[in-house]
Amino acid sequence: MIIFESIRNNYLKFVAYSKKYRGFGIKFKQKKYSMKKFTALALLSIALLSCKKETKTVTKIDPETGKSITVEVPAENNTDSTAVAQTSTNAAAPAIYETAGVYKQTFKLEKGQTYPLKTYQKDVQTMTAPDGKSQSGTSEMTDEMSFTVNDFKDGIYDISINLVGKRNSQSANGKTVSIDTQQAEPKDEQLKMMWKVNKALVGNKLNLKMSETGKVVSITGFDPIYNKVSSAVSSGIKDAKAKTAFISSFKQSFNEKSLKDQIAKNLVLIPEKGVKIGEKWTESENATPDGKIKLVTTYELKNVGNGIAQIGVTGGIPKKSDKQTQQGITRSVSSELSQNGTITLDQNTGWVKNQNISVKTTQAETLSDGKQSQTMKSTSNSTVVVNPGK
Repeated sequence: MIIFESIRNNYLKFVAYSKKYRGFGIKFKQKKYSMKKFTALALLSIALLSCKKETKTVTKIDPETGKSITVEVPAENNTDSTAVAQTSTNAAAPAIYETAGVYKQTFKLEKGQTYPLKTYQKDVQTMTAPDGKSQSGTSEMTDEMSFTVNDFKDGIYDISINLVGKRNSQSANGKTVSIDTQQAEPKDEQLKMMWKVNKALVGNKLNLKMSETGKVVSITGFDPIYNKVSSAVSSGIKDAKAKTAFISSFKQSFNEKSLKDQIAKNLVLIPEKGVKIGEKWTESENATPDGKIKLVTTYELKNVGNGIAQIGVTGGIPKKSDKQTQQGITRSVSSELSQNGTITLDQNTGWVKNQNISVKTTQAETLSDGKQSQTMKSTSNSTVVVNPGK
């Protein structure tokens, strides 16, 4: 499923690489022999041999469509021909495959290949004051990672997670400030700290062990990154207790458990049991720490074929309202979130090829003393794209 790290930031992060395989056919030219004479014994031998040529029915996966097909093959040379056919089938079968109309997801990643995971998010927030005047601001974020397959052994992938780059920018009132790890350190003192932390993150690698079905076995390599971040903030945070608190908070948000959850939710999108075309399934997670508000996402397998699998995304948080009165002032708050979009998977590798999700959040807050009232409104329109242009 797709992970929403913080409903307050409307933050979605997923998780793509595309590589197309083509099925191949082998044609055999058959020589034609002509003989002038056949003896009765030869004819009898040919007849007997023909009678012994039995066939059997086998099920294979069509590499072009990913669907199961049933074919008849000769039964002789069972050991050799079956082994060769099985080897070819396994090599050509796509990662997202179909059995009896049910599609399941695995991963078929190539050793030595690097699979990108670049996330771009744009948020446009508009605040409307009680007098009707409004003000807008835009924030953009780009987070780039890549996954290099080092080895595949005993059903487990050995993968390097490369932390490539991060960029953040905010625009309001005609001014724009940005932090980009691929650019020089900003002069603004307030931006330097974030730049230093991001710069300490990029250029590092983590090691991921993942099964063929997408189960994350382990992620290691955090300690060197913690040390780099600690050194990076030393110049900005002089107080020892404040520095310790900062590093502790950083570790809570960036550790094996949090990345395990994110990678598993972002990469493994089709349920383990498999789904049919047009079938829907839902995932629910807490939108608030107390779990009282849930973010429910509905997925639907739209189609599979031509090397891709498309999944539709809808859902969100239904409108919630709360009203409280203190000292004669009533405060009413209502909010809701809706989302829709499409996730495209590479059928041959199982990796996320592209994602484009739109999220709209609206909130209204009204204060009233019974005689007059004032309302403040906020609207946020977000777009999250994974692997833009892929």
